[in-house]
Amino acid sequence: MSRLVKEQLKKEVAAMNQFPGFRPGLVVLQVGDRDDSNLYISMKLKAAAEIGINANHIRLPETATEDEVLQRIVAVNENPAVHGLIVQLPLDSINPMNTEKVTNAVAPEKDVDGLTSINAGKLSRGDLGDCFIPCTPNGCMELISQTGVSVMGKNAVVIGRSKIVGAPMHDLLLWNHATVTTCHSKTLDLAEQVGRADILVVGAGRAEMVKGEWVKEGAVVIDCGINHIPDSSKASGKRVVGDVHYPSAIERAGYITPVPGGVGPMTVAMLMKNTVESAKRFLQKYTPGKWNIEYTKKNPLEPQPSDAEISCSCQSKPIGQLAREVGLFSEEVEPYGRSRAKIRLDALKPLSSINSFYVTVTRITSTPLGEGKCTTTLGLAQALGAHLNINTFACVQEPSPGSFFGARGIAVGGGYSQIIPLEEVCLRPCIYILQALFDLLVPLKKGQRSVSPAQLNRLKKLGIEKSDPLTRTEIRRFVQLDIDPDTDSGSLENEIMAILSLSSSEEEMQQRLAKIVVATNKSGDPVTTEDLVCVGPLAMLLKDALKPVLMQTVEGTPVFLHTSPLADIAQGSPSILADKLALKMVGSGGFVVTESGHGADIGLEKFFNIKCRYSGLRPDVVVIVATVHSLKMHGGVQAGLPLPKEYSQENLKQLERGCCHLKRQVENAQAFGLPVIVAVNKFSGDTEAELELVCGQARQAGAFDAVQCTNWSEGGAGALALAEAVQRAAKQPGQFSFLYDTQIPAADKLRTVAQKMYGAKDIALSPKSKEKLALYTKQGFGNLPVCIAKTHLSLSNDPMLKGVPTNFMLPITDIKANVGAGFLCCLTESVSFILLYL
Repeated sequence: MSRLVKEQLKKEVAAMNQFPGFRPGLVVLQVGDRDDSNLYISMKLKAAAEIGINANHIRLPETATEDEVLQRIVAVNENPAVHGLIVQLPLDSINPMNTEKVTNAVAPEKDVDGLTSINAGKLSRGDLGDCFIPCTPNGCMELISQTGVSVMGKNAVVIGRSKIVGAPMHDLLLWNHATVTTCHSKTLDLAEQVGRADILVVGAGRAEMVKGEWVKEGAVVIDCGINHIPDSSKASGKRVVGDVHYPSAIERAGYITPVPGGVGPMTVAMLMKNTVESAKRFLQKYTPGKWNIEYTKKNPLEPQPSDAEISCSCQSKPIGQLAREVGLFSEEVEPYGRSRAKIRLDALKPLSSINSFYVTVTRITSTPLGEGKCTTTLGLAQALGAHLNINTFACVQEPSPGSFFGARGIAVGGGYSQIIPLEEVCLRPCIYILQALFDLLVPLKKGQRSVSPAQLNRLKKLGIEKSDPLTRTEIRRFVQLDIDPDTDSGSLENEIMAILSLSSSEEEMQQRLAKIVVATNKSGDPVTTEDLVCVGPLAMLLKDALKPVLMQTVEGTPVFLHTSPLADIAQGSPSILADKLALKMVGSGGFVVTESGHGADIGLEKFFNIKCRYSGLRPDVVVIVATVHSLKMHGGVQAGLPLPKEYSQENLKQLERGCCHLKRQVENAQAFGLPVIVAVNKFSGDTEAELELVCGQARQAGAFDAVQCTNWSEGGAGALALAEAVQRAAKQPGQFSFLYDTQIPAADKLRTVAQKMYGAKDIALSPKSKEKLALYTKQGFGNLPVCIAKTHLSLSNDPMLKGVPTNFMLPITDIKANVGAGFLCCLTESVSFILLYL
């Protein structure tokens, strides 16, 4: 009879070939090496192979601890290729094992043995279609069914009350409409009870306890017992019998199962049936390459609440749930509270070829009113994910203190396109580097700083008359060696942040840290952190900071926040690790939406020429964010003055003049060979004529498309047009190229960026800059990319010049070799290292 069940299951498994590469998966977890367990497991593995189930046997030694067993169970629970998990009992370990705890650790949806309390509870409640039934009782029901005897209305007697057979057998017969009596070894009138049974199921574990004369004439007898009794005729000296005396019972029963060969094979067949059923349930929710993720589409309120009020009104998913939804395993996730977690770098391995789409979001040159670049990044990700059902990750920078306390929001989005919960977004989750170094050098012991005599002398030399607490400036002076102001005027903290952002592994981070130039010796050679033998402690401090932070948007879209390198003296974008991990998680056809700092002339240029050069990643689409009021300012409207709100010819003229700036930024993005989409963030004061003018001007400038966005007030729904445009653009064949070859002289690289991105006539190198370039070229750093630090408020170095300045010289006043980060930081006349690091 079990053979017929297995033949049917084999056909059902073959029908799953419509899902390429898919097979039902089963894991048998064993502790110890008991002979009887090995025999049962071999039977299960053989049956699985016959049906086409991919079965694996995990054997832990008898020295395994309960924690080790639980860890293995969690790993199997989270493996989407496994649909059934069997914990072979008994757990043969020399260490204490709580069997109930271990069996309940199996995910109910993979508990094909039906032994977890959740499945047992559902069975006792009658939820037969929403649970897995233990295999032996299920097999008994199948055997009864094959006799042709209807269970409904029959008197059924179950002897035994174990969790594996007796108790679930009672529930199963009851919910199939039998009148059920449960008996056991202490039942006084056992023979009388058996004599009334139309259906008798025995699982007491006592050899031949039920006598044939007890059995009702014509009854169906299912014997679940397996016992050994002495038999001198057998080579082993014993034979297997059931709980029913078979020779006498067969004379009265209408049907009786033999032992062995009766219930045992059907139990194995039911185990296979449960595994196939689990795989079917998985396929009902499974779409190849798609996350099984829950999104929360919001209904915006009017008038719109504040960002904080919106955040408080949104219930974020537990971070563990979000991690599972996007395919992360528990051992890859380090929760920090309910709504935030760091992701271990093991999640990046193995990293196969990337077939997902990579979108970068930038903006026009910034104005005091802001453009909403981060808000658009998150809104676009929500539109692609929650509304178009495409695997999508957003990657943004961690907010810095300036973005929290400045006038333009919190730099983690806004309105209905923001990261939640707001109160759990740290100012700098990656830790303050200098503070961490100070804690390492001067550790706290019983609440007091342990300051050595040598350290006290150093503080005195610096004119600091105290040892604790120190201000941030005092800590910087204490930690940094001010060896030579001409060659060491940069900030260790900012270069380390850039290193974190540009490293793809712990090994690469350590290599970059070793290259940090802290001084130049008398022979003109660079002195590095490796020379000072401090790379090890630095790497130890930064190991945890290298892990991206996982959070979510208002609508439940996953977001990585990681690193906050400045956008002027560094590349100003989320980390390479965050982008690579996100690209892996979304899979083939998914989207990763990342941001670049400042405008297309600064942030996007550095994103391509620095970040993409080191990551090896090539974006598919560029999105430029613009607003009507910002373009009016580039057209001549002064900051701080009321912007015209009513439609007028003069109003449109101002806007049209400002659109020349948009045209320039579109051309800047196109210089890298990618399709460009302009996203126009719509404000309540914008008129339809103004919005149409901006979109029309963008298309005339060569943009692939230009669309209006209302994601601040409507969430992902307000960025649907943008998402659809991005989808179309991503399918276009791109011919990405860098702006310059790093092998050309550094001065030529600077000139290329200044002329092609800013529209400068030429560069003007100060004597100090020329001296620095000569030194760095001699030291072998001349082939590094360049990072120009200039004002983000203008295409030129003058923050007061809006629109498209022309015929200006770009003065390069100083240069710092950030060798660890991998670029030459070049300052213009409007920026100094001292001001940047205050």
